[in-house]
Amino acid sequence: MAKTKLLYITHEMSPFLELTKISEITRQLPQAMQDKGFEIRILMPRFGNINERRNRLHEVIRLSGMNIIIDDNDNPLIIKVASIPAARMQVYFLDNDEYFHRKHVFRDANDKFYEDNDERMIFFCKGALETVKKLGWAPDVVHCHGWMSALVPAYLKTIYKDDPTFKNSKVVYSLYEDGFSETLNDDFARKATLNGINKEHTEVFTPGTCDALHFGAINFSDAVVYSAEDNVSADVLNYVKNANKHILELDSASDFENYYNLYEEIANEEIVSLA
Repeated sequence: MAKTKLLYITHEMSPFLELTKISEITRQLPQAMQDKGFEIRILMPRFGNINERRNRLHEVIRLSGMNIIIDDNDNPLIIKVASIPAARMQVYFLDNDEYFHRKHVFRDANDKFYEDNDERMIFFCKGALETVKKLGWAPDVVHCHGWMSALVPAYLKTIYKDDPTFKNSKVVYSLYEDGFSETLNDDFARKATLNGINKEHTEVFTPGTCDALHFGAINFSDAVVYSAEDNVSADVLNYVKNANKHILELDSASDFENYYNLYEEIANEEIVSLA
């Protein structure tokens, strides 16, 4: 019997980048699922403060060389990889000079939210899915962690819904405490509208708030996960409870047995189009 294939998409992961508790979950959860027999792939941005030499990143030539178009601009996508020897896992890093080669992650040295965080997010979400296509690896479950991955569920259920790589993929979105209090660029929803996804699909994202990103991701996901340990906003929790999705409410984010059961349950369900 073929192994269930799990794709993790996150903006941080220990030991490469540790900003919040997401980094620990995305380090421990994939290994726990690999130990249970799942096949794992992990994708994250190569932010400028990730040390390439220390973490032994190297470019994957066969995956690099794509361009991600945002607002009629071509943005080169470079793919790098690093291994976690103790876990026998590989992590793929999406790199771009303009978007990621900075000393800071989401805010500058004066704690100002980067004005192009919207484009960085679009680039990462679209680039992650294009990278997986190029890998020729069809995930059964795509698990998104953190607001920077919030467009992935929408893209999977619209642009990529008939793509051979993703047509059978189920989407899980994990909620965490708000990642930012600012709003994304006013043009965010328009820029996120790519071929195959229309204004109606992206309308929920229009306010550009962290909650709006969560709402949009919930709309297009098959399952939503959150932990009692996290201070998820009441509005978002109410939205989840009215969304008619699989809900995994954890007492602890390290409750791996319940993750396993959720993956198995949704991976074996028939696909229902949400677009």
